[in-house]
Amino acid sequence: MKLMKSSTTGFLAVPLLAALLLLAPRDVGAVTCVASELASCLPAMTSPAAPTTECCTKLKEQQPCLCGYLKDPTLRMYWSSPNAKKVANTCGIPYPIKC
Repeated sequence: MKLMKSSTTGFLAVPLLAALLLLAPRDVGAVTCVASELASCLPAMTSPAAPTTECCTKLKEQQPCLCGYLKDPTLRMYWSSPNAKKVANTCGIPYPIKC
């Protein structure tokens, strides 16, 4: 039963996170921060799955945006999660300690 409950929780988190990722783009220098471009990272952020190559590529492109995502009250709970930190580490991106 416990396995079913945790998979249901993950299943419910994906649509919520996807909706939150559709927030308006933000400019950070030469990078346009579009959280929805990181949709390929959702499976790795909501489960123990490893991030895909596409996820890591997009995350590297949007690395300057991570502090903005961490400061955004609607995205903070996802980007400050242990899985988000694991995704960043697996992709070779330093996770911002201070923003």
